[in-house]
Amino acid sequence: QVQLVESGGGLVQAGGSLRLSCVASIRPFTNYALGWFRQAPGKEREFVAAIPWTGGSSYYVDSVKGRFTISRDNAKNTVYLEMNTLKPEDTAVYYCAAAFRTTAQAMALMRINYWGQGTQVIVSS
Repeated sequence: QVQLVESGGGLVQAGGSLRLSCVASIRPFTNYALGWFRQAPGKEREFVAAIPWTGGSSYYVDSVKGRFTISRDNAKNTVYLEMNTLKPEDTAVYYCAAAFRTTAQAMALMRINYWGQGTQVIVSS
């Protein structure tokens, strides 16, 4: 059974930092592009960042460029989202996602095979 389990969410003041982690029980891990999405109350789920399954550039939504960094550790089957200079508008439930042999850009179009259960991030002003 495939599972994506996120952790690292919490409450942080504006300007602060958090690092989200997602451990994925998908095989082979290296054949999957990985990404993060978020959903704020009353809003649709939106793309945040993705990292390809092959070597190549990661892809970010404009609103987080320069503040968030996505990375992966294939030895640990884990994807990370380093979030710096957090803003109240970053408040949302953050979801990890995996897509089989997909480009990072295609993940932004929600071509997803597996989702995690989400982790809450609250940024206070």
